[in-house]
Amino acid sequence: MSSSINLSLTDELREFIDSNTGDGSLYATPSEFLRSLLREKKEKLESAELRQAIITGYQDAIAGRVQQFSGDLRKDMEAFQKKNQA
Repeated sequence: MSSSINLSLTDELREFIDSNTGDGSLYATPSEFLRSLLREKKEKLESAELRQAIITGYQDAIAGRVQQFSGDLRKDMEAFQKKNQA
């Protein structure tokens, strides 16, 4: 399902969009360009969240907050949570 949104832009931003769309550019339309920018921003935010989760995991391992893997991740997660709530 497609949805639209109206934006008010400064002249500077409009010129930036215009200079990155149309003939001789990667994007045929302003909509295509803006969708690409939004996807890029979304990917950056998701990457930052993943990096933080990895850092948290390393910090847990360094602090000894680990659980031996039994082959059943769901069971191991439940045991880990119970152990760390006590």
